[in-house]
Amino acid sequence: MVRYGKEHKSETRRRIIETAGRRFKQDGIDGSGVSTLMKDAGLTNGAFYAHFASKDDLVTTAIAEQLKVQAESVVALAEPGRAGLEQIVRGYLSPQHRERLGDGCPNAALLDEIGRCGETTRQAYTDGVLILVEGIAARMAPEAPSSARVKALSLLGQMAGTLQLSRALTDSRLANELLDQGVDNALALLDAWQRG
Repeated sequence: MVRYGKEHKSETRRRIIETAGRRFKQDGIDGSGVSTLMKDAGLTNGAFYAHFASKDDLVTTAIAEQLKVQAESVVALAEPGRAGLEQIVRGYLSPQHRERLGDGCPNAALLDEIGRCGETTRQAYTDGVLILVEGIAARMAPEAPSSARVKALSLLGQMAGTLQLSRALTDSRLANELLDQGVDNALALLDAWQRG
């Protein structure tokens, strides 16, 4: 029997989490069974339990990781101030983001399912979304980010809802118009908050 080191186990766990994050966003949490997730990761079902106590454990871990990646790869890399906010809004409410369901935002893809998850998963989601929101709030009010926390959360909610609705429409022209209007609404909201 081959023995693997800690590095291999860590790499395997990371691969399961990344694969599950994409699959959950693509097919939903309930639509993604352990056997499918493990097949996607190129592993056997038996290997799953060497890394996670249950599917719920994986869901909690994958959601937390997806939000962390979004905070690090989108929000943290956006330009400072208003320019960065616009960059975030336009990237989020883009046809490219709408079409890349498995690689996109976990908020728009999983929000309804996360609300039905257990307390541990919802807490991991809350912790992750607050990190995301803090990055947005820091661009809204650099001098006092905590004062913009609820506004940043509201902006994220508006963008996630717009993206969800755009994904559900069968009329691609209408879906694109909705995204464009969502950008206009979000930017108008940001401008109103800056004036107020």
